[in-house]
Amino acid sequence: MGQKEWTFRAIGYVRSCFTEWTEADVMRQEESELVLDPEFVEGLEGLQPGDVLMVLYALHRVKEPRLKVHPRGDPTKPMKGVFATRSQYRPNPIGLTGVRVLAIEGNVVRVRGLDALDGSPILDLKIASDLDRPPDPPEPAR
Repeated sequence: MGQKEWTFRAIGYVRSCFTEWTEADVMRQEESELVLDPEFVEGLEGLQPGDVLMVLYALHRVKEPRLKVHPRGDPTKPMKGVFATRSQYRPNPIGLTGVRVLAIEGNVVRVRGLDALDGSPILDLKIASDLDRPPDPPEPAR
């Protein structure tokens, strides 16, 4: 079945006004900065303001993963499996959020749409594309 454990190295960190968990909808309205280690600046070449970027980051403050959660932390909603939610309490504490690039200055990418806490380690950045959407379902046979 292959390798079961992997080690990742952060390429930078998130600078955000949020130091505690807050509703994702609220967090995504604010600007944040992706501060890359200087050795990765060359990897930003070709990225422009207006681009949509997928940010993979470590949910570094999560202590205990859960396999079932109340969606959006709302106890009035029935429990669901964590893979059917956007919960941070995952077996592998990795967050994924699409953001809009606002500006790039050296090793700092200013974005809007991020729901990561201040200091969250950034694992990777990827430009979003049509390939990120699943293919359309096949048309029914006639």
